[in-house]
Amino acid sequence: MKVLANDGISKAGEELLKGAGIEFLEAKVSQEHLINFINENKVDVLLVRSATKVRKDLLDACPGLKIVGRGGVGMDNIDVEYAIEKGLYVINTPNASSRSVAEMVFAHFFSLARFLHESNRLMPLEGDTHFKAMKKAFSNAIEMDGKTLGVIGFGGIGQEVVKIGISLGMKVKVLTRKPRTETISLEFFDGQKVDFKISSDNNTDEFLKDLDFLSINTPKTKEYIIDTPQFEKMKDGIFIVNTARGGVINEVTLLDAIENGKVAGAALDVFENEPSPELTLLMNPNLSLSPHLGGNTKDAQQKIGRELAEQIIEIKKKL
Repeated sequence: MKVLANDGISKAGEELLKGAGIEFLEAKVSQEHLINFINENKVDVLLVRSATKVRKDLLDACPGLKIVGRGGVGMDNIDVEYAIEKGLYVINTPNASSRSVAEMVFAHFFSLARFLHESNRLMPLEGDTHFKAMKKAFSNAIEMDGKTLGVIGFGGIGQEVVKIGISLGMKVKVLTRKPRTETISLEFFDGQKVDFKISSDNNTDEFLKDLDFLSINTPKTKEYIIDTPQFEKMKDGIFIVNTARGGVINEVTLLDAIENGKVAGAALDVFENEPSPELTLLMNPNLSLSPHLGGNTKDAQQKIGRELAEQIIEIKKKL
C-alpha cells in the first residue's frame, strides 16, 4: 500500500504507517499534476488537509485509489458521497484538533474582553506618547466568570468550548438543530474528574437573547447562521468568535452590528473570501483576527497524523 499525504502529515503518523509496512511517498504535488502522479506511482491512499481538492474528476481519473483521508473535521474539499459511491473509504479526524480550536476560541475571547488585540496594535506606535490615554481607553474590560456563554454546535469542538467555559465559571447554553444531552467530563491533573450534564436547545431566539459571549462551532453551511435577524435578538455588547467556516456569519451585517454597538467585539479565524479577507475586516479595530489557525498546533498535528495512520492500518487489514 502506498500513501501520499499531499498536504503533509506529522512524523508520528508517518512513522506509524512505515512501521505497519506501508510505503510513504515524500512528495507535495500541485493540483494540476496530482492525477498523473497518483496513477504513475500507483497511490492507494490520498491524504489531504484544506489545500488539496478531491473532486469527481480526480476520483474518476484515479481508479486505483482505495482511501481518501482529510486531516481535520471539515470535508468540504472532498466529494465525499461520490467517493463512497465509487467504493472508496473516506476518513477524517473529527476530534483530533478539537481542543486546539477550542483554546483558540478563548484566546480570542480573552483578547476581545481585555482589548489585547487593539493594544497590541497600538503600543508599538503610540505606547511612548499616549500611554495614559490608552490605559484609560482600554479600562472598560470584563471578566469571563459569571458571564453567559453560548455555543452553536455540540460536536467535538463545541464540547471542548463548553468545558473551558465551565472551568472559567461561565454559564453555558448550547444551540443545536435537535435538542440533545451530553455528559461533559472535566478531568484534572491529579486524577479528579467532574461530570456535567449539558442539554442543548433548538430555539434560536431564546438561545440568543441573554448571551455575553457566542462561539460558532458548526460545519460549513449553505446559508448564514448569524445575520441581521439574529443580531437583533442579541443583547447589546456581545462578543462573538467564529472559528467554524467562512459563510456561517454575514461579515457585512457583522460590521453593521459592531458599528451600532450591538456587538462589542468579534473575532474571525475564518472568512467568506478566504484566503483574501475583505480589507474592511482587516482594518476594523473591533475585530480580533487570525489566518485560519484554529487547529494549527503541534499537539493537534500529532494527534491528526496518528489518527489517520491508525485508520489506514485498520482498513488495510480488510483489503
